[in-house]
Amino acid sequence: MKHFNTILSPSILAANHAALGEGLKTVLDCHLPWVHLDIMDGNFVPNISFGPQAVKDLRKQNISIFFDTHLMLARPDKYIENFAAAGSQLITIHVEPDGYDVAGTLADIRSKGLHAGISLNPDTPVERVLPYLDKVDLVLVMSVFPGFGGQSFMDSVLPKVEKLARLRDEGAGEFRIEMDGGIDLKTAPLCKNAGADTLVAGTAFFKAQDKAKFIEEITR
Repeated sequence: MKHFNTILSPSILAANHAALGEGLKTVLDCHLPWVHLDIMDGNFVPNISFGPQAVKDLRKQNISIFFDTHLMLARPDKYIENFAAAGSQLITIHVEPDGYDVAGTLADIRSKGLHAGISLNPDTPVERVLPYLDKVDLVLVMSVFPGFGGQSFMDSVLPKVEKLARLRDEGAGEFRIEMDGGIDLKTAPLCKNAGADTLVAGTAFFKAQDKAKFIEEITR
């Protein structure tokens, strides 16, 4: 199995939305390399989070941390320029929405010098993302239905992660495998054993009393 170092990408969706900057500071104080930014439009998913202006303002707080931006939008193709300009370094789009050019949007992301990701929901067959594996730097497998934080992990998605890891080993692409939804100290080993190397934790990270210990245990 190809080995990628395990990265924890805390989701500031789980931080205080009245003080997202403080949420980012918590991540920075832990010396983590990535932070996960959940962008929701109230259309593709039943919630609204924040937009490119918030991302731009967060970027002003630190120029080095890697912005792992997850677009849960019905038309992500219309917002690539905005999120690229705001400071995103990785932009992940979903395969499910109809009416937009997935391959063209991934190409647009990469043309801006950014990393491109593709995501699939828990009930989406892994076959939907197979045509894009050589066009992405990351595949995000949702282990909850997107829209709200604090949901329970769905282990039924693990076979999809295993298949993606096998395909990567067989040369289908050079991509990280990220999981998002209900990730904590109990579920992280399941994810890593299946082949995931990038873990998004929101609620579990921000509620951890000893964050250094949490980070050590979830990434080892």
